[in-house]
Amino acid sequence: MRNIFDKQLENLHIELIKMGSLCEEAISGSLQALNDKSEDIIKSIFMLESEIDQKERDIEGLCMRLILQQQPVASDLRVVSAAMKMISDMERIGDQAEDIAEIIKFIQNDPIKKFAHIDEMGKAASKMVTNSIDSFIKRDLTLAGKVIASDDIIDGLFIDIKKELINYIQEKPESGEYCLDLLMIAKYFERIGDHAANIAEWVEFSITGIYKGEAL
Repeated sequence: MRNIFDKQLENLHIELIKMGSLCEEAISGSLQALNDKSEDIIKSIFMLESEIDQKERDIEGLCMRLILQQQPVASDLRVVSAAMKMISDMERIGDQAEDIAEIIKFIQNDPIKKFAHIDEMGKAASKMVTNSIDSFIKRDLTLAGKVIASDDIIDGLFIDIKKELINYIQEKPESGEYCLDLLMIAKYFERIGDHAANIAEWVEFSITGIYKGEAL
């Protein structure tokens, strides 16, 4: 029975990696769309979001089968229950990548300077997602801790972007709507970072049995 459980747990790890990769692809696509506003890229993000939703349902079913059929011991149950929490955060990451794409679809064409911090935020958020999944697969508490700490970097970038956009609106009030769109995009990247940090907190719980986030 243990061999069967271990094989199913390995399958769970594989599916989580696949879901994480879809999230990374969606984040990367949203950054690319922001830079060149490609209709094909925007459509691909919407398709990826649907794939992420389906993957959440698939993994949820796998987790339920592990619980009901294998009756895991406490430490294994923590792993499976943490995975169920993690896929909820990954699904929200997909939603937010789609939200960014939705804004880009209708964003004004404006000769505004490029805000490099938004690219930096997106790349940092994508790396957080990758590392959070890796920390679960490798059962790496140190890596999970680094992901949680990285959330402060994302928050700092958001503050910088907000200040830059406020200053730009003061200089060029006619660019106000465009700046607000960019601020919303930055906010979604900040939320993606929050969800990646949540995933890392569930990784810590799966290993230690201690959850440091909000109340269960």
